[in-house]
Amino acid sequence: MSEKPVVVLVHGAFAESAGWNGVVQRLAAAGVTALAVANPLRSLSGDAAYVRDVVASLGRPVILVGHSYGGQVITQAAAGVEAVKALVYVAAFTPDAGESALQLSGKFEGSTLGGAVVPRTLTGGGVELSIEAEKFPQQFAADVDPDTAALMAVTQRPVTEAALTEGLTVDPVEGAPVWRTLPGFFVWGDADRNIPAEAMRWMADRAGGRVQREIPGAGHALPVSQPDAVAETVLAAVAAVS
Repeated sequence: MSEKPVVVLVHGAFAESAGWNGVVQRLAAAGVTALAVANPLRSLSGDAAYVRDVVASLGRPVILVGHSYGGQVITQAAAGVEAVKALVYVAAFTPDAGESALQLSGKFEGSTLGGAVVPRTLTGGGVELSIEAEKFPQQFAADVDPDTAALMAVTQRPVTEAALTEGLTVDPVEGAPVWRTLPGFFVWGDADRNIPAEAMRWMADRAGGRVQREIPGAGHALPVSQPDAVAETVLAAVAAVS
């Protein structure tokens, strides 16, 4: 058997690394080491470069887990990186070459995110986006305890518009996204208001996911509201490559 991998957890837009706490606790109970990365949320290429630096620092096999926009990041970050052994997409984007998060979220009807975000102009150029605090619980965390959802609303980390519109760049040698060769595992909710469930079904099927699990009634904040299901999906990936 090969060395048990480290699980590297990458949050998405409008979230932060503590959102993985429940998942980390469950992985630790199963004897799996995890690290929740602080995703910069500034650009797809820059965010992916940071995650690659984290992976390189570990010196061990890695399973990359991405939530939401974090799926874009792990797909970009894993390109050409031998240490990455599997990918787990948690209510996440699974892009092909050139596809952006914004493009994929609009591929199927159902997302109400556009009406919930507010922009902030940046002195360095461009804008960053947050979910309006009053709309956050319903939009992002409808199946989360209301008090927790309210805290998530004020601790959310904004994402730049540029990050959401930047398309995936594939490895020039491979010429294809890494999910075409690495094993992929998918979990999402059928009541997600950020990324339509139909889009996630389509992406999971396109990628030939070994696990494709849809949770009835679950919203977008899956790592917080459904830590058991998320941890189980990650552990399936660990078992597959260990």
